Amino acid sequence: MRTSFVPRLGREISLIGQGCWQLGADWHHVGDDTAQEILRAAADAGVTFFDTADVYGDGRSEKAVGQFIADRPGEVFVATKMGRRADPHVAEAYTLDNYRRWTDRSRENLGVDTLDLVQLHCPPSEVLADPRTYDDLRTLREEGRIAHFGVSVEECSEALDALRDPDVATVQIILNVFRRKPLEQVVSTANEAGVGIIARVPLASGLLSGKYDENTQFAAEDHRNWNRDGSKMNIGETFAGVPYEVGVDAAREVAALTPEGWTTAQFALAWIGAVGAATIIPGASSPDQARANAGAADMPELDERTMADLAAIYNDRIREHVHAKW
Repeated sequence: MRTSFVPRLGREISLIGQGCWQLGADWHHVGDDTAQEILRAAADAGVTFFDTADVYGDGRSEKAVGQFIADRPGEVFVATKMGRRADPHVAEAYTLDNYRRWTDRSRENLGVDTLDLVQLHCPPSEVLADPRTYDDLRTLREEGRIAHFGVSVEECSEALDALRDPDVATVQIILNVFRRKPLEQVVSTANEAGVGIIARVPLASGLLSGKYDENTQFAAEDHRNWNRDGSKMNIGETFAGVPYEVGVDAAREVAALTPEGWTTAQFALAWIGAVGAATIIPGASSPDQARANAGAADMPELDERTMADLAAIYNDRIREHVHAKW
């Protein structure tokens, strides 16, 4: 497994991480035993970075990760997120008292005294622009609740706000073949500052697996069914904000470029690794899928022609639908 050194974390993390949203909710159901099998398969394939959140399954995902790491003390690095439990989800909810409550709950769910990394979970923009936010996070670190802090954001402008703080260790942002705007400024600014870019929604909710077509049906509880219009959460979280039919067609073009011997998903993940992400966090609904995702780290470097062809697909098919929004 290839690794990336993140200066502000002071450690190496695996290029391919494991996203744990599927182990909670908002996708098809993953049973408790299967969740453990997925986590073990990822770790056995060299994954050392696991990303979860307190809101995934109302703590179910964190508890699954906690059960897993209990048998592997010190072997993996766990990032969690906080903030989306606030109801209503408003800037005023992002207070030191709530941070303490949220991190205490996550510490209990994960079975640890100190969280490796806690990220603000797509808070309102004004939270990320307020220097007092980061002072509160430093307080959590001083209290021993967390070792490092970062942010998960929707918009590039929010990432740039967070990158002004000298202690932000990571920025999690949607970055994939269909979402290239972070390459304009965010990725380079982060890398120059020693901040790790965590690429989320790397396969555009599965579009970039190349397995879906116009007739694919998603379960009623799957966000790919109930959030296509963005009525429940930011539409960028579902298919990376790309209209489904447009994405299916564009994914076919990506699939046609995939080198022999590799899957389209591995190809799409390898592209993210080539453009400056510290780690990439695809989800998995089976152990085989976790192993296949990890295998993307072994893909040979993409040549200039391939990179140009992928850029052309974005510019010709996708850009008009997403670039100005985030």
